[in-house]
Formats: sequence, structure tokens, C-alpha cells
Amino acid sequence: MKILVGLSGGVDSAVAAYLLKKQGYDVSGCFMRNWDALANGDYLGNPTINNSQCPQEADYDDAVATAKKLGIPLLRIDFVKEYWDEVFTYLIREYEAGRTPNPDIFCNKYIKFDAFLKFALDQSFDMIAMGHYAKRVDKDGVAYLCKSYDQNKDQTYFLNQISQEQLKYALFPLGDIDKAEVRKIAHELDLEIADKKDSTGVCFIGERHFKEFLKNYIPAKKGDIVDIETGRVIGRHDGVMYYTIGQRKGLGIGGISGEVAKGWFVCKKDIKKNILYVASGDENEYLLSDRCIVKSLNFISIPPKDNSHINAKFRYRQQDNGVTIHYLGEDEIELIYDEPYKSVTTGQAAVLYDGDICLGGGLIDSTYYKGKRTDI
Repeated sequence: MKILVGLSGGVDSAVAAYLLKKQGYDVSGCFMRNWDALANGDYLGNPTINNSQCPQEADYDDAVATAKKLGIPLLRIDFVKEYWDEVFTYLIREYEAGRTPNPDIFCNKYIKFDAFLKFALDQSFDMIAMGHYAKRVDKDGVAYLCKSYDQNKDQTYFLNQISQEQLKYALFPLGDIDKAEVRKIAHELDLEIADKKDSTGVCFIGERHFKEFLKNYIPAKKGDIVDIETGRVIGRHDGVMYYTIGQRKGLGIGGISGEVAKGWFVCKKDIKKNILYVASGDENEYLLSDRCIVKSLNFISIPPKDNSHINAKFRYRQQDNGVTIHYLGEDEIELIYDEPYKSVTTGQAAVLYDGDICLGGGLIDSTYYKGKRTDI
């Protein structure tokens, strides 16, 4: 069976390719180039580009060296247009609307498990594989996406929008091992990238001073920072869309004369009035919600039944939160929390689980606390 592995230049995909080859598969690698830093003019927002090699080209060099070491062919494909059309424009639209998107989720849906999968099938490969920490379990003709053995690295959160068809063509070789074992295998293979740092930042765009990066695409619009409790103006912001709910750093609010410093955090954004609302302290209700409305639904295997009790993650690496699901329509559900949760944010994903099975998820459209809407 011919497998095309998305070889990113990192250690996870390298070990995934090795494990598949060890299992007897006919393995090839493919490096995806999905962002053109020069053409998109984003050098200002990328601290790693200073008259040196573009980080993505450095990753390609690492992928070439890895493929050579593993003795597998390496292809290269550009999905720059697809990434811009399906992922990046979505990210900008969401920020302009005052929401906080997660582009990695749509990168998986539209690039890694769509454009890349179609390319693989067109090239006569039977399946694709990635270096994600996740499992695929088949039962009675249905493929289930399950949490990985390494719970700390589990990436099913980012895979919640893939389809059953996409999952049936995918393999996840790292599902049963942890990161330490991956590093160990890489060292045993004498791979140059054995200790390479894990990628961070936006999928395929990489590390950025994110506010400066966004300014290349969303013009800064300064406005007032307002204490939500008193209504007084206590600072100025560069643009409401640059901030996230719960954010504490980078607000530029100093100490206020005659008051004990308790620390400020973003609790609300008013895009229309261009006001950033903040609150102080640790324990208050401004970040809490007890239910939310979720749209843009995608169920990977079998949808949960109405009024069933399941778990949800509202952020990556967050613990599972107990919720009860109510269907409001074909593409809309209400999640009632077991108890109030902090910083459930519009635009982010609500990813649903039944034990270790990732059922799918959707985008948080609105949040409520004690009957009152909290996101507007």
C-alpha cells in the first residue's frame, strides 16, 4: 500500500514516516508550501526573518535531509492559493468581526485532509499520513477519531472538522506513543531534527509578533480601554480585533494612583463602538458563561443524541468539560455546562467528546451567563 506522508521538516512527521516504512508500507514524503512570506509582505511580523533564509524554506531543507536519511522519495507541492482562499481569508474575516479564530482547524480541514489528500489520490497513493497525535479506530465500517496515547500532545481538537471520508483515508502513526519516544526514535535514527523545537504560531505561517502581523492585513484603529465596572477610560488600545478574551499581557495599562494593583484582563469587545472592556482581579464573573450556541457543525462519526451528556473542549489542552447538548437545528446546537466555565470565546471551537472519541465540533457563536448574553 502506497502512503504519502506530509513531511513538514519537523520531528513528528519524520518519525511517522519511519514507523510506516518499518511496518512495510511503500512510503513517500511530501512537503507542503502553503504560505509565501515574500509575496504576502509579512516580513514585518516575522521575527525569524532578518535577511536570512525564510523559515519555510529552512523546513523544506530539513524535510529533504530527513527523506534522504529515511531513504524515501520526497515530493513538493504548493497550496498557497488554497491556503489563502480557504484559511487565511477566514482568519482575517473572523478577527475583523471581533471573534478569535483557530486557523489550524481549517488548515486541517481544507489543506492537509482535502487539497493534500486529493493530490495524493491523483498521484496514485492509497492513503495519507500525518504526524498528528491522534488515533483512528475502525469498528463496523465506521472510522472513529480518538485521543492519542500521549494525552498532553493529543491533537484531536484541531481535527474536529475533518469528515468521515477524509478520516478513512488517513493514518496516524504516532497515536500510540508519546513525544519522549518520538524524540528517542529520532535520535536512534540520527536525524538532524531530533531536537528541533516544536512548531508554534499559526499553521504554516509560523511564529509572529501577532499584533504586528495582523496590522499588515487589518488597519489599526485606536480606541478606549474601559473599566467595565466603573465605565471610566483607563487606557488606549490599537484595535479591538487584536485582543482576545481573558488576555492579560500587552494591554499597556499601568498602575492607577490610589488603587491596589490587581491586574487587568480583557472581558469584552465592542467592535461597533471600538471599545475594549477590561476588569481587574482574579475572581469575578466577567469571564464566566454557563451555556453557548455552536454553529458550523461537523460530526466525524456518529452524532450524539439530543439531550445527551457528553464532554467538550473550548480551548486546546483544556480539560474535558461536562455539557448537555440540545439541537436547535441542522447546523446549530446549544451546550449547557455542568458548571460555569471561564473564557469560552466566540470564534473558537467547541470540540465534542464521548470518552476518548472525538465526535466532531463547531464554532462558538454566542455565550450566555445567568440568562444574559455575554459576548456582546
